[in-house]
Amino acid sequence: MSAAPAKMTDGKIDFKYNGETFQTYFKLFGDLANRTRTPLIFLHGGPGLVHDYLVPFAELTEKYNVPVIIYDQLGNGLSTHLKDKPPTFWTVDLFIDELVNLLTHFSIQDDFDLGGHSWGGILASEFEVRRQPKGLKHLILSDSLASSALWNQSNMQLMQTFPKEVQEGLGGGMKNPEKFWSALQEFHSVYGCTIKPFPKEYLYTMEQVFGPNGDPTVASAPILSNWTIVDRLHLVRVPTFVINGRKDISQDFVVKPFFDKIQKAKWVTLEKSSHTPFVEEQERYMQLVSDFLA
Repeated sequence: MSAAPAKMTDGKIDFKYNGETFQTYFKLFGDLANRTRTPLIFLHGGPGLVHDYLVPFAELTEKYNVPVIIYDQLGNGLSTHLKDKPPTFWTVDLFIDELVNLLTHFSIQDDFDLGGHSWGGILASEFEVRRQPKGLKHLILSDSLASSALWNQSNMQLMQTFPKEVQEGLGGGMKNPEKFWSALQEFHSVYGCTIKPFPKEYLYTMEQVFGPNGDPTVASAPILSNWTIVDRLHLVRVPTFVINGRKDISQDFVVKPFFDKIQKAKWVTLEKSSHTPFVEEQERYMQLVSDFLA
């Protein structure tokens, strides 16, 4: 018998920052008032993507009664877009403050679990290291990275496995958006999400930044220039679950510092997955996560 669909509530939260008021769009799966398990906030990738491709996490609510909150980070999706802000506006601390605001809005700041995918894992780990939130119980770093140098090294390696025109399209970046978008889809079909065709939520998420009508404001900001957390990982206090896929952009060497330097870390590589094992091996992924959070 399949699990009943999770109750979903969505809406927008006011986020006050430096004298301005913005809005954060969220989706909540399950019921916080009558919860029997700690709620999980799961952060999307990017920076600059949207929440839509994380909808498979509703399975944690449906099967395991874990309330799940996902949201569009500021500048993206259904949250406030700020195309006129200078690149320096976009910082790790801005996005941490937005997360704190969300936790406070739902009154779960004293008891919550936190996970993040790719850039979302950076944000989750930085929140723990910089703020040491007292209510955080578990951390999930899914297909993430311990430094931008390791991430760039992996991307350069994997790019070499493609024909010249794909390499050139990726190398040119957003200077030639059509060529880049085409090349990016080729790259992601092998190392991003191996389900053919791409699930519609995954394609939609990518289009919100890189498609013809996308908003690349946040994605093009230098938030992760020379970024690393390797030398601060000993500050992570909570049990941490590191997950990647066998054909992931987040190759083993990209995530290994998490396992080596976090005091209480578990690491699982899903053999039939790339950068999105929560889609590619959804059932196994969600069971592993539920067991870890129990």
